[in-house]
Amino acid sequence: MRVVSGSVKGKRLCAVKGLFIRPTSDKIRESVFNILGHTFHYKHVLDLFAGTGAMGIEALSRGAESAVFVDSNYAVIKIIRKNLDICGFSKRAKVLKIDVIQALSLKPLASNLFDLIFIDPPYEAGFTDAIIEIIDKNVMLTKDGIIVSETSKRIVSKPALSHLEEFDKRRYGDTIVTFYRNKERS
Repeated sequence: MRVVSGSVKGKRLCAVKGLFIRPTSDKIRESVFNILGHTFHYKHVLDLFAGTGAMGIEALSRGAESAVFVDSNYAVIKIIRKNLDICGFSKRAKVLKIDVIQALSLKPLASNLFDLIFIDPPYEAGFTDAIIEIIDKNVMLTKDGIIVSETSKRIVSKPALSHLEEFDKRRYGDTIVTFYRNKERS
């Protein structure tokens, strides 16, 4: 697993050994960032169920100013910190060891606006709709922000949304990547 593009292109990232972690493949990560655009304007990034931190690190490599990584597993948190150190991004990142749903209810996190939010929960957990609904309710996305959600093709995701809308969906083997944005964009 490596950083696909940007200031630390080609850097190898560490993975968690012994845990069932399903990092987003380099191919899918590259496709997601191609869809987001070559002119990277996403300044503040939130990486939920961060795993290795590869998605948030990719965003930092492509020019994001800051990233918040959230995961509840201690071994995963250690790997994220190690990967941030390897890439030299530790000062531009905050790493939170907390359950994602709890994190989204914390005032400091819930009151932030993010330009780009990655959601990649364990496929069998079925958290995706609930997470997107919380983000929608808390209005955590900037006006031109994007949510990128990764799920299994076997999971039908249809969150009840007030402020957000789905605008793109791609399939990569067993993986579905869905993109959401604000209904009222500039």
